[in-house]
Amino acid sequence: MPTSIAPGPASSGPEDSPVVAYLDQILAQAVRMGASDLHFEPLEHSYRIRLRIDGELREMPAPAQALKDKLASRIKVLSHLDIAEKRLPQDGRMKLPMPEGAALDLRVSTLPTLLGEKLVIRILSPDASGLRIDQLGYEEEEQSRLLNAIRQPHGMVLVTGPTGSGKTQSLYACLKVLNAPEVNIATVEDPCEIHLPGVNQVHVHEKAGLTFAVALRAFLRQDPDVLMVGEVRDLETADIAIKASQTGHLVLSTLHTNDAPSALTRLRNMGIAPYNLVSSVALITAQRLVRRLCPHCKQATTFAPQRLRDAGLPERFLQGQISTFQPVGCAQCHKGFTGRTGIFQVMPLSEMMAELILQEASTSAIAQQAQREGVLTLRQSGLRKVIQGITSLEEVLGATNS
Repeated sequence: MPTSIAPGPASSGPEDSPVVAYLDQILAQAVRMGASDLHFEPLEHSYRIRLRIDGELREMPAPAQALKDKLASRIKVLSHLDIAEKRLPQDGRMKLPMPEGAALDLRVSTLPTLLGEKLVIRILSPDASGLRIDQLGYEEEEQSRLLNAIRQPHGMVLVTGPTGSGKTQSLYACLKVLNAPEVNIATVEDPCEIHLPGVNQVHVHEKAGLTFAVALRAFLRQDPDVLMVGEVRDLETADIAIKASQTGHLVLSTLHTNDAPSALTRLRNMGIAPYNLVSSVALITAQRLVRRLCPHCKQATTFAPQRLRDAGLPERFLQGQISTFQPVGCAQCHKGFTGRTGIFQVMPLSEMMAELILQEASTSAIAQQAQREGVLTLRQSGLRKVIQGITSLEEVLGATNS
């Protein structure tokens, strides 16, 4: 990654030049280290800067506390925010010019705290739009289920998980499969993180009245084939998306739930009738991101099958002693890990599940039926990556529930 950054568009006086140089240096270091987010945090007696790399926050050398207001002002000017407004949160964007002529998109969020303004900068990776489904970490049968669902002419495919679990990248990878001259694809996002050539992308603007629901209604008058909704947040959006999936459109969207079966309960709680769920939802995939073991220094170890059995791995994957790997640490990684991969629970809606939904069965009853049909939980999916030597047992246990 390049380390030098072109000067920003804001004018700066001589007294501000150290702040300009310091911010450029921090941004360059974040890009070079592959950070996804930068946190600028005022503390009581210091000013803390942290980078999130492979999902883990790492503290950087602290600047002088006197720089905190100037750093905040510089970032707000570059992202076209009101530098005088310190009482309310603000959201903005900025471009990070790179030496080879390209520019990275950065998303900026400010938050007033008791000790001053906290700012978070998210670096939107330009590689996300180029990711293929086979690069995300799906097992062969999981990928096959997902591809089968998104190649249907209509229905709803949902991706669930917490913030930062890679849901948007999964949706982009699906759209990359579907994107063709003969397919009309429209997305409504908040925000539009990555530009997808050939796709009509709409950025939500709540203050102007451009909500998910408003954009969805407009899409349905634009002869669409595929609709992607950044997130189903409320009943109005869910209702329109469900109806679109029932009238000849493929709808992709996300929800914030812990696992795939919970998504059905969440939609019911929003007010979606069970009969509408069974006639529209085709597949739900839940996901998490776990760190990959460094291929240069990972160390082989052996687990007794009972340890993985106790952790939840199905018996069919347990044959004899299990050879796995543990992190060590070297000059090419951080504490034995480098990069991340996804673990997934991919749950198509079967006829038996549809009957349970119509009976308004509990989440646990649906989850048990999914297990009977061979759908792995997130924990079990992660444990498969442990025995494949991709990640460590501790990493999976820390990222998933039993």
